[in-house]
Amino acid sequence: QVQLVESGGGLVQAGGSLRLSCAAFGRSFTIYRMGWFRQAPGKDREFVAQIWWNGGNTYYADSVKGRFTISRDNAKNTVDLQMNSLKREDTAVYYCSVDTNTDSRYDYWGQGSQVTVSS
Repeated sequence: QVQLVESGGGLVQAGGSLRLSCAAFGRSFTIYRMGWFRQAPGKDREFVAQIWWNGGNTYYADSVKGRFTISRDNAKNTVDLQMNSLKREDTAVYYCSVDTNTDSRYDYWGQGSQVTVSS
């Protein structure tokens, strides 16, 4: 079993920045990939960004490309999401997730972090 604990959510002004963090806890698990997703009220959960653990390759949704940066610390089993130039459209609950095997599916999820961008 793997537990993901998130931190860093909050309220920011449009154009501002916020940094989310997520730590993975457990025993006998391997991280292949970690990602960030978000869900706005009344909408489906959508992909935001991901990072492969060994090589560090990243992939972003077009809506956040150039504004958000995902990074990881392999030794600490943590992943961060640096969010810059925030827009009101970024308001959502953000979830981190981890892929722990070779099936290309995310297996565990964090508790969610509220990010609210005011105008």
